[in-house]
Amino acid sequence: MSRIAATFARLKREGRAGLIPFVEAFDPDRATSLALLAGMAASGADIIEIGMPFTDPMADGPTIQLAGRRALRAGATLAGTLDLVREFRAADDTVPLVLMGYLNPILSYGVERFAADAANAGVDGVIIVDMPTEESDILLPLLREQKIDLIRLVAPTTSDERLPMVLKDSSGFVYYVSITGITGTRTASAEELARDIPRIRAVTDLPIAVGFGVRTPEQAAIVARHADAAVVASALIDKMARGLDQAGHASSAVIDGVLDDVAALVSGVRNARG
Repeated sequence: MSRIAATFARLKREGRAGLIPFVEAFDPDRATSLALLAGMAASGADIIEIGMPFTDPMADGPTIQLAGRRALRAGATLAGTLDLVREFRAADDTVPLVLMGYLNPILSYGVERFAADAANAGVDGVIIVDMPTEESDILLPLLREQKIDLIRLVAPTTSDERLPMVLKDSSGFVYYVSITGITGTRTASAEELARDIPRIRAVTDLPIAVGFGVRTPEQAAIVARHADAAVVASALIDKMARGLDQAGHASSAVIDGVLDDVAALVSGVRNARG
């Protein structure tokens, strides 16, 4: 059983949803992102999502755009991101890691090389924001061969007719983009989630994680009552970015502050169902 499948099986046994926090690799530098990865795992994160920095992150709002810019200035590359995963895995072989990003860097790296190197580093799943279902054959067979999940994005605008096609070759979990818009903006309401999540469950047995706009423990708890996991990204990056010094560095106190927020989000999710 994969780490992702084992994690969601454990969450189901425990009768709760999970928390998936986000780290942009190399933001604002490699050491900080590694410290956040390790700290998030220690704080109770169930799965961790790692952003692969890219110059044109079309689905992301200003917060993650700026994070990607800082990361690229710090020397982020796809090879460096995989090396970050590898170092985390040397100390933690349990918490699943999911890479989230865009297709261009993978094409530049080489799709066969990427799939093999990601598996060797310890990657469990991949989300490619701008790879449509119709074009996924460029990567899907290679990921399957390496036992890496290809996690699909669905949105409120995904029609009932298209949902089965999008989810047909999905694995790991479904990432539900709960709003129409970019990351870090508004949050879906309980009423919207109650309407939309059953529509997805009708066509898949995969767990459903909700992201794009989840910022607070209270919002994460609302998600946890309807879905299987809450994804939190922009709020954590904002917290770190506000604490950077004039040279763009994060102190240990800033890192601890982000991890305190992760712990609060973990508590919100775990207590959501009473």
